[in-house]
Amino acid sequence: MEYVTVSPKFQVVIPQKIRKQLGLKPGQKIRVIFYENQIILIPVRPITAARGSLKGIETDLLREDEDRL
Repeated sequence: MEYVTVSPKFQVVIPQKIRKQLGLKPGQKIRVIFYENQIILIPVRPITAARGSLKGIETDLLREDEDRL
């Protein structure tokens, strides 16, 4: 488990181990969400990073009720 300290300017430094695991780069955007009394940080990735992630997915399935009529 990693810990960070909030600076007087309310800044935190993401630990190096976590930065490497996520592949974070300087200047990269991170979405901040407050959920159930927690702060969640989500790296924003370009849509092109998802290219090929659904390779081989079955697209002939009926997904909605109106598709079945």
